[in-house]
Amino acid sequence: MGVEIRVEGLTKAFGRQVIWQDVSLTLPAGEISVLLGPSGTGKSVFLKTLVGLLKPERGHVWVGDRDLPHLSENLLYETRKLFGVLFQDGALFGSMNLFDNISFPLREHTKKGESEVKRIVMEKIDMVGLIGAETKLPGEISGGMRKRAGLARALVLDPEIILCDEPDSGLDPVRTALLNQLIVDLNAQIGATFLIVTHDINTARTVPDNIGMLFRRELVMFGSREMLLSSEEAVVRQFLNARKVGPIGMSEEKDVSELEAEAKLGHDPGGLPPIPPQLMPSDGRVRPAQHPPGEWLRQHGVQAPPGSFVDELGRNWLEEWPRYVASMAPVAGGPPPGGPR
Repeated sequence: MGVEIRVEGLTKAFGRQVIWQDVSLTLPAGEISVLLGPSGTGKSVFLKTLVGLLKPERGHVWVGDRDLPHLSENLLYETRKLFGVLFQDGALFGSMNLFDNISFPLREHTKKGESEVKRIVMEKIDMVGLIGAETKLPGEISGGMRKRAGLARALVLDPEIILCDEPDSGLDPVRTALLNQLIVDLNAQIGATFLIVTHDINTARTVPDNIGMLFRRELVMFGSREMLLSSEEAVVRQFLNARKVGPIGMSEEKDVSELEAEAKLGHDPGGLPPIPPQLMPSDGRVRPAQHPPGEWLRQHGVQAPPGSFVDELGRNWLEEWPRYVASMAPVAGGPPPGGPR
């Protein structure tokens, strides 16, 4: 099962350049969270700070009762074993086959025998759908397969926290959708806490339980997926609609004159698109961390954009959800009906 991460007042700078400041959020245990933001806002830096690869100027990262920025080297080394990291490019060793790449953390950090190492590695290879490819070199497989191999390596120490740095980078839409499904399935299977950094809007809209957004060196918001997807914040609306009009420019932010010119012309970043149903595990189970569609909206009296929670088959999951959950109870252990995809 995953563990909770509490970030309090975190600030990171390189020299005089502040990357982000006073960031506070809680990654709930066992849930999938996504971090969005324009390029250059320090999302990857945030992941590296969470795992202790970078030291912040001030603030706290609590994993249980341990505050990572203030741990001794020995305790930090031990605490990092709770983390598994999928890097942007997979970060595989080019001269090693997939089996040796995936087994590397086990051989470095444990004293397990080769038979136990093989059992664990083959189990993780099976989990990510790479059976039969274990003898191939990274240069002999596709980008999507390298991502899955990197994910298998992140899993071999059975981490309670999994950080994914742009797992969809360089992948086509189909491979991105397949990787998203794999992440949801893994969360349902192992219950780890996931944090995904991404630019992919479909990933952010359909995969996570929670979403955050970095912009202008600050955390604009962090909370339930439905909170962000129904937000009227201009930067959120612009990002979700992929519009030119709004606070985001070619640099991290537009200058005042550009924003004033847009305002005079009456330009608007557009209304929010409908909120899609959340991706379900392949076997149709409801994840323990998964919230009923529309729950946050109902609790806060927010009206969803028209067409929200309707899937490609025309099913309205605000109506279907109670029936779906009820239908799962008597067939536990048997083949479940299909959920929203």
